[in-house]
Amino acid sequence: MKLGLIAMSGLRAENPELMDLGLTLPGFVERKEVIASLPSLGLMTLAGMTGEKYMQEYVELPEFDEGSDVPGEFDVVAISSFTAQINAAYRLADAYRTLGTTVILGGLHVTSLPEEALAHADSVLLGEGEVLWKALLADLNAGTLRKVYDGRGIEFPLAAQPIPKFDLLDPDKYNRLTVQTQRGCPFRCEFCASSIRLTSRFKLKPVQNVVDEIRAIKSIWRNPFIELADDNTFANRSHGKELAKAFTKLGVKWFTETDVSVAEDEELLTLLSDSGCRQLLIGFESPSRNGLKDIELRNNWKEAQFDRYKEAIHRIQRRGISVNGCFILGLDGQDASIFDETKAFVRDSGLAEVQVTLQTPFPGTPLYERLRRSGRLVEDEFWDRCTLFDVNYLPAKMSRQELESGFRDLMRDLYTESVTRERKTRFLQSARNYDGQRAQIP
Repeated sequence: MKLGLIAMSGLRAENPELMDLGLTLPGFVERKEVIASLPSLGLMTLAGMTGEKYMQEYVELPEFDEGSDVPGEFDVVAISSFTAQINAAYRLADAYRTLGTTVILGGLHVTSLPEEALAHADSVLLGEGEVLWKALLADLNAGTLRKVYDGRGIEFPLAAQPIPKFDLLDPDKYNRLTVQTQRGCPFRCEFCASSIRLTSRFKLKPVQNVVDEIRAIKSIWRNPFIELADDNTFANRSHGKELAKAFTKLGVKWFTETDVSVAEDEELLTLLSDSGCRQLLIGFESPSRNGLKDIELRNNWKEAQFDRYKEAIHRIQRRGISVNGCFILGLDGQDASIFDETKAFVRDSGLAEVQVTLQTPFPGTPLYERLRRSGRLVEDEFWDRCTLFDVNYLPAKMSRQELESGFRDLMRDLYTESVTRERKTRFLQSARNYDGQRAQIP
């Protein structure tokens, strides 16, 4: 039986002005291309669990329009997609089913809205895919495939996760690969649309398993760049330090996401610098305290960190590790002054990289439910606008037009070639100064 693993992902926006004026600007194109080039780790992992009974093929498809030819001929396809492209994924699923191909849908969006997905699938896989994937395949082989395989509430131990089937990928197409070292996050941010919707608790993968995955990658790619598919790699500090020590021996360059508290641990920063860590993506969320209140649902932890932001950036970047600072525009505490505040913060903090997005109520998140209850969603179904770059709700302290135009102008200001080059130059100079100071210490 031939199994097609179809990934529909990448960066996009419905707003044509942003596509022309924002997403194509130098400095933003680079990150867009990186995201587009990352393979689906979820599908690769399921492929590693599938066994030899299936001929497997991995396909990336950026878009699919009604009437287009489907990629490949398969007996069964497993399709995964983000919310922004779920309608294209549904069109693709419908086209496959017309041909008699069995369609399985899964992922974050499908887990949030299974009844919607079932209209386009023979079966849906909910929650962590590893929980019931083998059971689904056994039923498929026996001709008893069920409509729903619901793994929600069933925890999958990451120690049991197989090595993803990286050999399905074209080595010439990828040199940046993803590895997951944990799942979930101890924080509960209202807007977060990541793995918390798949698992109810924060859990870690044994470091040796991570090492084995990277060695599998290095057996195919000589000099891969590793991007950790974690929500917060150093939330467990001792596990994070063990990881960094392992990376030092593996000799790879890598990137991950974490929170600002990493800057408080000098031992960890030294380990990261020595281990090949090249960038940390940190969600600052707002350049002013106004936007941070109640963003973390349990104890306003992020608001409490605000006064440390700039010093934290300095302490990390002087080690030669660039910080990609992430900011969300349109939070309820922000008014139209937020755009100038963001520009000033990026300039004054010395950030090497910056990522700005719009607050986006993804289905299944506490933010979506709150805005739905208060009547602030622009329409009942707006999945094509869940891009992080399109306004799909009514802001609290400015109009939709003010948010859209202010965001567009901010993108233009932050991502010009000259401004991007200036940020990188300042970062490199800071790192060189620190290296010089260390060399003078007896």
